[in-house]
Amino acid sequence: MDVANSVVLRHDQTRRTDRFEAASQLEGFPPAAAKFCAERALFGDIIGPAPRNRLNFLELREATDRYFRARVSGDSDDQLLADLLDALARTLRGANGTNGLDAATAHSVLRLIAMPDPERMKICRNCGWLFIDRSKNRSRAWCDMAVCGNRAKASRHYRRRKEEEAP
Repeated sequence: MDVANSVVLRHDQTRRTDRFEAASQLEGFPPAAAKFCAERALFGDIIGPAPRNRLNFLELREATDRYFRARVSGDSDDQLLADLLDALARTLRGANGTNGLDAATAHSVLRLIAMPDPERMKICRNCGWLFIDRSKNRSRAWCDMAVCGNRAKASRHYRRRKEEEAP
């Protein structure tokens, strides 16, 4: 999901930022993923995608985002799944070995497709990122409570205080 979420504010074209737009940004992602990614233990040391495979990798990111957003919304169809599987196959064929970010992402996406509780995947109400709700009662609404949850709660508090102050 970290790779799919590498486009910040995807839903807002005016503020949208692609964290992989520059090759240097893409090269800096694997060391960060090795430290902070939820699946870091599965991949060990990750290296960037092979330069010849960058386009396939970015196409996989976009196909992943389209498929899982549609799946969360209940609009998933066989064509989106076929597109995702095609992007997976192209990425794996051009992968930079098994410890490349391209191969690691492809394997992660395959696990997500087959995850036993697909209803646990959600879209953050604040930033629009995809995330997996691992809470016991499946009630998580934000990708990260410390960032998006805090912003939503602070905004709600601000609005409530303004309403109380109004005559």
